[in-house]
Amino acid sequence: MTHSIRTDTHRVHHDGGHADWRDTATRYALLPLRVFLGITFIYAGLDKLTDSAFMQEAGSGSIGDMMRTVRDSAAVPALVDLALKNPVAFGNAIAFGELAVGLGILLGLLGRLAALGGALISLSLWLTVSWAADPYYYGNDLVYLMAWLPLVLAGTPILSADAAIRSRRRGRLGGYR
Repeated sequence: MTHSIRTDTHRVHHDGGHADWRDTATRYALLPLRVFLGITFIYAGLDKLTDSAFMQEAGSGSIGDMMRTVRDSAAVPALVDLALKNPVAFGNAIAFGELAVGLGILLGLLGRLAALGGALISLSLWLTVSWAADPYYYGNDLVYLMAWLPLVLAGTPILSADAAIRSRRRGRLGGYR
């Protein structure tokens, strides 16, 4: 008869057996979300930075025109007004923020902080750009906000720079005992 004790998210079997597939699936459950959000946010940042029409104060496809278009339908028009003070700087801030968040979550470096950054970017875009989507669930920024929340809570505990750093720290601490 095999007995197991639940410790965190995996089982330790007293007979030396391996944890079942469900435990492994649980450990890796957030990995597809990390990969998707990381690649998507890196792509979004690069897309903005390489689109010369987007990074303009005015003109077809510009950040400035987009912000002026959504101003009256935004949940928080003050955020749009703030962006309109310098639309190009705002566009660059969003683009570099998306790059930093995407790389951070993909590499698992400061995972919770990266996920919080992604959630804040998504929240600000939902409250401004996609707020008027009707019905509300057509606004993709709300979905991205919800997708970031599990990573804010869980961080990047596996296959990540955070995990490697934790492991090194434990190894050094173990050597001093």
